[in-house]
Amino acid sequence: MNSFDVVVIGSGPGGYVAAIRAAQLGLKVACVDKRKELGGTCLNIGCIPSKTLLHASELYWKMVHEAEQYGLKAGNCSYSFKDMMSRKDKVVTSFNEGIAALFKKNKVTFFPGAAKFVSPTILQVAGEQIEAKNIILATGSEPIGLPFLPFDEKKIVSSTGALALTKVPERLLVIGAGVIGVELGSVYSRLGSKVEFIEFLDRICPTLDEAVSKELQKILTKQGMAFRLSSKVTGADITANEIVLRIGNEQLKGDVVLVAVGRRPYTQGLGLETVGIAPTAKGMIPIDNRFRTSVPNIYAIGDLIDGPMLAHKASEEGVAVAEIIAGQNPVVNYMAIPNVIYTNPEVAAVGLTETEATTLGLSVKTGMFPFKINSRAKCTGEEEGFVKIISDGDSDMILGVHIIGAHASELIAEGALAIQNRLTTLELAHTPHAHPTLSEALKEAALGVHHRAIHR
Repeated sequence: MNSFDVVVIGSGPGGYVAAIRAAQLGLKVACVDKRKELGGTCLNIGCIPSKTLLHASELYWKMVHEAEQYGLKAGNCSYSFKDMMSRKDKVVTSFNEGIAALFKKNKVTFFPGAAKFVSPTILQVAGEQIEAKNIILATGSEPIGLPFLPFDEKKIVSSTGALALTKVPERLLVIGAGVIGVELGSVYSRLGSKVEFIEFLDRICPTLDEAVSKELQKILTKQGMAFRLSSKVTGADITANEIVLRIGNEQLKGDVVLVAVGRRPYTQGLGLETVGIAPTAKGMIPIDNRFRTSVPNIYAIGDLIDGPMLAHKASEEGVAVAEIIAGQNPVVNYMAIPNVIYTNPEVAAVGLTETEATTLGLSVKTGMFPFKINSRAKCTGEEEGFVKIISDGDSDMILGVHIIGAHASELIAEGALAIQNRLTTLELAHTPHAHPTLSEALKEAALGVHHRAIHR
């Protein structure tokens, strides 16, 4: 029987990072995944393919709708959806191979196949047994479906099916206007689909700061997407030609329906009951403050545990667990974990929203600076959106940074660094920022907390 110090179940951004870090620390490590391709949901059917398509579709949109404002003549601009999808697949494959190379470099043994507990220290994988002193559960999550709209991944699709369509649908209906919904809806809207969202709540992307959420909906509506808020799909009729969704007394017709109402932890087939681990009603695996489950040598990270389902959150937790097993005492600062939506413009946030800070009883001060008066944004024509900073009125410590605008996914790192290091708005504001750059908007927003913004 093969024996290891650590076996990681799942090779996504939590699992493979945990495996590599554990190996760096001198432990004998194996990683198990039901797929033969490494990288988990994020790489194979999630983050990476979706961002590849988002970028390609955004380039096309800009050529068609914005080229002339830069003095460019795009002519008869067109696209090949087949080639877009082919490039997406090549990007994914390159990263599959990259993780395999990292495993080889770090001497991590990979076992393709579904893992099942035989005991707290023994796993059954593809006909053989593996022994482990410590086991890390990193199996991720899966899309939540609707009982009256089962996924066939052709007409009724999850995010997985939406990333593998063979043609651009004329009419795309999206149930759920959260992160996954607005990102994939944006891809197909740019490529010519008539996209309409049905959202149960009264605003899109409800975890965002309210001002950012409203601005994002306004911009996406301007781009041609339609939103039905405070609406519930109560039934559906599916024929060979179309899908008809029932929303109260109204009907909506589409060619493809994307169901994007959330994700749930994936633990099927692990045999958790064999070792006495009982998930919560929502499918989460309970852990202590050291990521240990009810079985001390079995840990859980990523989408399996409480908190936002983010790849980089899982990676931070993977590193932490590997270091804990090696006898170290790492800390994950969840306040400093950013969240990004890759629409156009992008949205990025870290820390508390204004509502959350107020609800906690904090003395809240805010500063806001629009990109339309930022010099770099004016140069590039990317003037939509703003930066909003939330601070504690007593200590001036930065509590949250919220950005809607071009390259927000990159700019948010400064906000995360500020929160990680408990900086004040004045410390951020007094930090020199290159001119002309989009990052100057963060400096100005920080100054704005104290009514000292120079350019507003």
